[in-house]
Amino acid sequence: MKQRLLPGIFMVVLWILLLFVAPFYLFWCVLTIGTAIALHEFFRMIDKTPGTGILILSVLTCLLPVMASVYRSPSEVLIGSYLALLGLVALTIFCYTRFVDPLAFLIQSGFAVFYISLCSAFLVLLRHVENGSCWLLILIAITAGSDTGAYYTGRAFGKKKLCPSISPGKTVNGAIGGIMTGVLVATLLGTFLLPEVGSLSLALVAALLALVGIAGDLTESIMKRGTGIKDSGTLLGGHGGLLDRIDSLLLTAPLLYLLLYSGVL
Repeated sequence: MKQRLLPGIFMVVLWILLLFVAPFYLFWCVLTIGTAIALHEFFRMIDKTPGTGILILSVLTCLLPVMASVYRSPSEVLIGSYLALLGLVALTIFCYTRFVDPLAFLIQSGFAVFYISLCSAFLVLLRHVENGSCWLLILIAITAGSDTGAYYTGRAFGKKKLCPSISPGKTVNGAIGGIMTGVLVATLLGTFLLPEVGSLSLALVAALLALVGIAGDLTESIMKRGTGIKDSGTLLGGHGGLLDRIDSLLLTAPLLYLLLYSGVL
């Protein structure tokens, strides 16, 4: 319990400080470093990089979208994504004979660009929108609340498995409980942080984000099951690796940005 509690408290305090105290560039630096760590965990999971040098080059290349987010523009992030893919193609071509499976590396590293780096970039873009810090706090609260609600609801009432072939521990009742908890937390926080946003709108968006967050969690479960590992790393003690903690945020952050950008909220 202590192994999970202390890292959890540290992450919450760090997130609040980054959102409401730290300047934008410090927030960007921390997110960029965190993304680099998550990418490193990913490449160690798939184990398709032939040596430390190419591992480092792979991480730095995939990191380009979130590095480009310093310009606070979606178009710059898309350019960074293109350059990352171009860089991975070049890396695969020039180091072709050093890979055990060059095609697998190219496909998997390309996925890392979109799933980890591009999606992480939207966390930075969200920081720059109006009331961005408040929205990011609500987003992390939805994710944490959904995870906690799903865990306890699943243990108490879970019978029917949600996706037993991917994650045997997840249940349908747990997922429903997690979504309801995410909605409750978002509505309560929104009342204080964003009173101008209607409770009904916030509740509907929170339900959607919690549902997509479950998909993000299952996405990483597919990767872990495919590579035969339990956690992406050991950085956060009982919480596993950094990628284990941000898997839901990776899919929910772009969706929240899209909803805000399109004027839905």
